[in-house]
Amino acid sequence: MQASDTVSALQEQVRRALAERRPLLPRGGASKRWLDPDPAHSRGAHVLDMRAHAGIVAYEPSELYVTARAGTSLAELEQLLAGQGQCLPCDPPRFARDGSGATVGGMVASGLSGPGRLSVGAVRDFVLGASLLSGRAEVLQFGGQVMKNVAGFDVSRLLAGSMGSLGAILEVSLKVLPQPRAQATLAFEMGEGQAIEQVNRWCARPLPISASAWFAGDDGRERLYLRLRGARAAVDAACAGLGGERLHEAQAEALWAGLREQELDWFAPSWQGEASEVLWRIAVPSTTGPLGLPGRTLVEWGGSLRWLRSEADASVIREAAVRAGGHATRFRGGDPAVPVFTPPSPVLLGIHRRVKASFDPQGLFPDCFGLS
Repeated sequence: MQASDTVSALQEQVRRALAERRPLLPRGGASKRWLDPDPAHSRGAHVLDMRAHAGIVAYEPSELYVTARAGTSLAELEQLLAGQGQCLPCDPPRFARDGSGATVGGMVASGLSGPGRLSVGAVRDFVLGASLLSGRAEVLQFGGQVMKNVAGFDVSRLLAGSMGSLGAILEVSLKVLPQPRAQATLAFEMGEGQAIEQVNRWCARPLPISASAWFAGDDGRERLYLRLRGARAAVDAACAGLGGERLHEAQAEALWAGLREQELDWFAPSWQGEASEVLWRIAVPSTTGPLGLPGRTLVEWGGSLRWLRSEADASVIREAAVRAGGHATRFRGGDPAVPVFTPPSPVLLGIHRRVKASFDPQGLFPDCFGLS
């Protein structure tokens, strides 16, 4: 089927949903279906399957951009880039054990980034342009294919993390970067508070730090891990100056891949769906000290991302996050009646509703906050 045919078929489904007043749920590989901000909408929604709308539209390695349809496998895209010595440096997670389920559209719609976000930015920072199928069955185009064409209010980046609430993403253009020439991972034994302070000091220096993680292993040992990436001379100099224990290459690769895909033993209970324990994703300013919440903590992104496995009440966790100047997301598990995302302030909620109404006036697509 030609791309124009799949778009026409998707438009027809939206028109039919409008006529029947039936909600729609855009879905790719369903690799993140557990992160559902609007379960009441999803239960009665007709699935808008995006997988047939797949394929690479354009790739210019010398211009550092690629354009792909939403149903394109993220694994396929990464393999294409690797063949040219390039990558998506923010390490977007697939959250699919064999890697085949995650799609490019789902990557942008979820807006989730992996360990590399510390040094290069989030998924939204790599979105150059996009096309969207709106709740009016219109195909809307935003942005361009290269950075110099992106000007004014960049609506395409608004789609990153929108969770399908504005419509179905059809196509995206992404900035890519060369793979690093050298990398190394160092481990340091230290507590949480010391690790947060130390990594913030190191990140303020001209060091090739691309990722950080602190957690206590099953052996009880608390360690801070630093991933260094860049020119070989810079990586070697940083290793010599920072000290610590240098991990073997295979060990380091398993660590960061396991962190990106949440396949480390630390995350195992959340994969297994233990009813008593919830996995929280807490975003706070990087210099924030330990939050002191009950449960087990894993610290990423130089201190700005805290993963928490806890049985504590959602209100306790969200109040602690707000006091620190951040917010908490119920990432896996817990009571479905508890909102996935922290409910926004009245002002932000008003902005959100006006933006959504401009793209999806009949409310066909799910709401980011499940509050519509």
